[in-house]
Amino acid sequence: MQVFAVDKVRKGLVRALAGSSVTADEISDAVTSIESDVLAAGSNISTDEIGRMVLAYLVDVDEAAYLRFVSVHRDFRDASDFEREVATLDRSDIEA
Repeated sequence: MQVFAVDKVRKGLVRALAGSSVTADEISDAVTSIESDVLAAGSNISTDEIGRMVLAYLVDVDEAAYLRFVSVHRDFRDASDFEREVATLDRSDIEA
């Protein structure tokens, strides 16, 4: 277990959302919301669960940012990993 690092979440969102229309204030709001969810979950939350929280936010605001983040979060190896994830987006039943 790692200690929750709000700065890592913020940096991950900023990196994923680079070039998007999402504002700095919207990112701050997302970070605050994710941080609240993490604190509510208690000390037994894993980094994978935090990653899923970030993905749940991104899929609603910017699909390209979602794909950028998920490619790192899930350690994509090749184009087939992206193809599989895009197919998931197309089905609108994402399970991050």
